[in-house]
Amino acid sequence: MAKDSVSGRAFDMRILRRIYAFTRPYRSRFILSVVLTLLLAFISPVRPILIQYTIDHYILKLDEHGLMNMMILMVVLLLIQTAIQYLHTYITNWLGQIVIRDLRVKLFRHIANLRLKYFDHTPIGTLVTRTISDLETIADIFSEGLIVIIGDLLQLFVIIAVMFFKDWRLTLISLSTMPILLVATRIFQYGINKTFREVRTQVAALNTFVQEHITGMNIVQIFNREEEEMKRFKSINKEHMKANIRSVWYYSIFFPVVELLSATSIGLLVWWGSAGVITHDVSLGNVIAFIMFINMLFRPIRELADKFNTLQMGMVSSERVFKVLDTQEFIADKGTIPRQITGNIRFENVWFAYNESPKTENGEPEWVIRDLSFEIKAGETLALIGATGAGKSSVINLVGRLYEFQKGNIYIDDINIRDYKLDDLRKQIAVVLQDVFLFSDSVINNITLKDHAFQEAGDGSRRSGRCRRIHQQASR
Repeated sequence: MAKDSVSGRAFDMRILRRIYAFTRPYRSRFILSVVLTLLLAFISPVRPILIQYTIDHYILKLDEHGLMNMMILMVVLLLIQTAIQYLHTYITNWLGQIVIRDLRVKLFRHIANLRLKYFDHTPIGTLVTRTISDLETIADIFSEGLIVIIGDLLQLFVIIAVMFFKDWRLTLISLSTMPILLVATRIFQYGINKTFREVRTQVAALNTFVQEHITGMNIVQIFNREEEEMKRFKSINKEHMKANIRSVWYYSIFFPVVELLSATSIGLLVWWGSAGVITHDVSLGNVIAFIMFINMLFRPIRELADKFNTLQMGMVSSERVFKVLDTQEFIADKGTIPRQITGNIRFENVWFAYNESPKTENGEPEWVIRDLSFEIKAGETLALIGATGAGKSSVINLVGRLYEFQKGNIYIDDINIRDYKLDDLRKQIAVVLQDVFLFSDSVINNITLKDHAFQEAGDGSRRSGRCRRIHQQASR
């Protein structure tokens, strides 16, 4: 299976614009999510400031009345922050789910209209991955992606600004381990991004293998290939496991390093701050507040690396999905004639090859049909006999324009089939397939698959009447 070539850039604005374009019908909620993100960034430092003020002005001075008022204020603030956090989490995840719903509908509609030649050279498992798991990854761009990352960065800047405003000396002590943390975060981000791309590649390979082998299980069993294919599956599954374990390894190293650096910063702060408290150079409330600030700084930085990679994987998945959406392998539908067909069919010097690329020594494609000409009048019956691969099914595919012929002309009622509207042409062609395919649906829906009018919602009377007619015909 050919691997997709993707950039993996975290901030590809072209891709981001295409993704966020799907939020336009939900602009009010999108704006609300941005506003809530800003509110969370600015409200976060308030609690440590209130705690510092409470300790210095009420607890140390044994002011019970003032302490009670501050406790009530902090409880109210906590409730407000909780409500904002709830709304922020709900709306960002809601946006992610509603966007991938719309995107999945658009993607499936696009795939359903691609010409069959596209499916000849594209593994179905890859398209399943694009339609299911890649779209789920795109949802993370909203729940843990750009908006949340911007909010966390803004929160960091606000907290650091407040810390410098409160006490620049304690701030420098608190940030003393930050350079090491930034280097560790960069190494983690680079390593985890590489492993995540490996995981996505292995997921696509696994989906493709499972889909193809379950669909073609009769071939596997006919040729007694169960054990051999099982070995191949174990190999692919093992590579998938290794890719996931590599990502786990990076997490198992990075998070303890962050905790160690955070504890080191707190230790240095307590060591230096306690000496300042003893000499009355630093207030106890400030030391307590700065301990809280350190936790509030290191938590977003630790999560930023993870969220950055989530965003990056969302970009990779988005690029793969948009690559399918940008595929323009359609049967050209430039016909203008929506007329009823009588059924006279004429082939004139038709040449057809499934693969148009030169394959033979003389630079010609591998022709399945060569210079074919015949005519069938309405009401006549034609039987095509020949070996497998002789082109019998290809003739049917060409009449329905499931594939395009390269040379010659095909006429129906003396009109070139390319002059008919594609939908009208196919509506008037009935095909009885050699291999029966049943969808996972009711018998009645499989029987009436072609009848679009029958499947329209809200037409209960026609549905019930049609069902009765079908059952009456079946009973005869």
